[in-house]
Amino acid sequence: MRILIIGAGLAGVTTAWFLQDRGHQVRLFDRQPTAANETSFANGGLLHASHAEPWNAPGVLGQLLRWIGREDSPLLLRPRALPGLMRWGLGFLRYSRPQHYRLGMQRNAALALHSIAVLRELRRELDLRYDDRQNGILKIFRDQQTLDGAVDNSRTMADVGLRHTVLDSRQAVALEPALADCAHELSGAIYFPEDESGDAHLFCQALIERFRRAGGELELQTSVSRMLRKGDRIEGVQTDAGVQTADCYVLAAGSFSTQLAATAGLRLPIYPVKGYSLTAELPDWGGAPAIPLIDDGNKVVMGMLGSRLRMAGTAEFNGFDLSLSEARSDYVLRQCLKTFPSLADRLELADASPWCGLRPMTMDGPPILGPSPLRGLYLNCGAGHLGWTLACGSGQLVADLISGEPPAMDAEAYSLARF
Repeated sequence: MRILIIGAGLAGVTTAWFLQDRGHQVRLFDRQPTAANETSFANGGLLHASHAEPWNAPGVLGQLLRWIGREDSPLLLRPRALPGLMRWGLGFLRYSRPQHYRLGMQRNAALALHSIAVLRELRRELDLRYDDRQNGILKIFRDQQTLDGAVDNSRTMADVGLRHTVLDSRQAVALEPALADCAHELSGAIYFPEDESGDAHLFCQALIERFRRAGGELELQTSVSRMLRKGDRIEGVQTDAGVQTADCYVLAAGSFSTQLAATAGLRLPIYPVKGYSLTAELPDWGGAPAIPLIDDGNKVVMGMLGSRLRMAGTAEFNGFDLSLSEARSDYVLRQCLKTFPSLADRLELADASPWCGLRPMTMDGPPILGPSPLRGLYLNCGAGHLGWTLACGSGQLVADLISGEPPAMDAEAYSLARF
């Protein structure tokens, strides 16, 4: 088949590769000058099945209200975003009920474990290199209540195969000596040996090169403005280079998928949640952690990508705003310096490259994968904070469904029809 994919981020690139590898004729469109230049550009760098919890945990409404307008909070709801947030926000709260939250967590964790396994095979098969590490991930906790909650969640995810080990602070330092300076603040940690890390942007660049060698076409700096619908099917897309047609279309445009879907009368329950990252070159840092870290209570992650320290986190509900807030960037840095206080004398905000991106969050947590109600249109969007983690598994699943092959996962669990 002739297949047209909108969006050359992690979702689009992986889907394009798996479709091209199955013998289809694939064209991948993106408005940017390079692939993975938006939300996939500088994310936290972690592939974490361990972090599969949806963000609408029971009690999240109280947190959002308590932190509304506060720049120094892990979750920030800006009042001006409220009018555009109401419909999605009500669904977000509805799915925060314990039974929905648990189901979303398990679905995310199952897909994440499968996706990391697919990535490992792809890395071996194609000899991909992207500053990757296979050292697992360590979650650290500064209060017992947060640790206890995370242990409960880890047990829930163990039901779908996630392995973990609970550690006290002494054991955590023995596993990762870089934590020695903050050991007295830790209540404990959880180690997840199957998690990984790596630079998502470098991964996309490497996979795009393999895609093109295999005959795939990459159309950069080409914006898609609308989807052309006739009856119950999509018959083309309008781009700034004219109308483009194919036998099948895949919408993988991240948070902006909602706007494009709306041009065809299709509503997607996805909202953009802004996250920040900072990247600092630290080639001679003797105390660099070998294992990437997640500070669960403060909603930040940190880890090495080659000689670079990537620090990322926070969640900001502010619509499609992509402006960089120095206060939010500074929050991420300050939380990371709590873990690595010895860096305080050599690392300031001016020494790190700031970035922000919009995570496409569904109301219930898991992504939306597979066919849409419109014939010829498939979806790969809504992975939220797990975009890197779920990319390979999601791309493979969508390619399987388009190709008429049995998917490795229960595709119905991730379909738009679940809403």
